[in-house]
Amino acid sequence: MVEEDDIQTALWTAPRVIVAHGTEADPVFFYGNRMALEVFEMDLATLVRLPSRFSAEPLAREERARLLARVGRDGFIDDYSGVRISGNGKRFRIERAVVWNLTDAGGVHHGQAATFEHWTPLAGRDRK
Repeated sequence: MVEEDDIQTALWTAPRVIVAHGTEADPVFFYGNRMALEVFEMDLATLVRLPSRFSAEPLAREERARLLARVGRDGFIDDYSGVRISGNGKRFRIERAVVWNLTDAGGVHHGQAATFEHWTPLAGRDRK
């Protein structure tokens, strides 16, 4: 049996971004691993107060809402690409992200999570 500490360490040190948000009306991140904090350029205390919609540009938020609705309906997707914004206003494009519903053994929905290992910094005007 895998120990809980081993799972937490594996998630924290994974060589890919892993984030999760809750089920609030305006979902807030409640988890980000070490790589997520590096890519999004923020500390954990800042990330876990951030409504996840603010990780996308205002014009991309409608696209993001459609993505989350699709995940809610289908349980997961494995083909998401889009532009995100770091805590320092730097724009980057994520590729081939997997997004899935977080559901416990009793079937209770606790939010959604995402992971990606491919991202590209974008040139041009950063947003702050």
